[in-house]
Amino acid sequence: MSKLTRRRFLQLSALALPAAVGIDARLIEPTHLRVRHVRGKSGGTIRFVHFTDFHHKGNIDYAAEVIRTINQIEPKFVCFTGDLIENRSFLDEALHFISEIKAPVYGSPGNHDYRSAAPFSEYQRVFSDTGGRWLVDESIVLPDAGLEIVGMGLGGVPALKSPQADRRILMAHYPKTVDFLRDHRFDWILAGHSHGGQVRIPGYGAIAVPWGVGRYDLGYFETPAGALYVNPGIGTYRIPWRFNCRPEITVATI
Repeated sequence: MSKLTRRRFLQLSALALPAAVGIDARLIEPTHLRVRHVRGKSGGTIRFVHFTDFHHKGNIDYAAEVIRTINQIEPKFVCFTGDLIENRSFLDEALHFISEIKAPVYGSPGNHDYRSAAPFSEYQRVFSDTGGRWLVDESIVLPDAGLEIVGMGLGGVPALKSPQADRRILMAHYPKTVDFLRDHRFDWILAGHSHGGQVRIPGYGAIAVPWGVGRYDLGYFETPAGALYVNPGIGTYRIPWRFNCRPEITVATI
């Protein structure tokens, strides 16, 4: 066997790297779930989970892993910030997984929930059965926690009311919403929609993000309206790829 020269080794490595990246982005990372812990300035001891952009398309093994992971965390409650499905045919299956969460689940819609034309009455039934609520331009107060959870729908910022509790969480699908909150203040603003770009180049960031994201593409941001966290989501949209941007379940405190 001929000796492998350094030049030949580098040539083979250059060919192998794109293949390895492609395998990771297509077959590994889209379901390589991560749990991330974050803490805002308000501190607090109530632990909750935030997840978003399920985009359930029938991968029941992965969906079961997501729910199992949430249940293992044992949060006080769960916040979901939209895009449960893209196609209405997957609604019953996706809602079944929501019903398996062993904590109250509070949710608000994303653009694909509207586009799918799925009946929000079904969302409301299942989210309420968990002890939570499907919130569309409305809020709910948790008296034992002194906490208000607000869910934003198509009404947007004009639909927001005055505070109903000392501590507040806003669930808003579009991260850029934070730029229009004006005099409204929250302890946490939870968003999704961006998917973190799905493909992120090290040292550069997301290749592209959708409308409604702005500079808030991924992670934690301090804003005049409060701490914003943009979760990269559970599922994928358009291309079933992720690179340097794993799906995430976020654990936060308030």
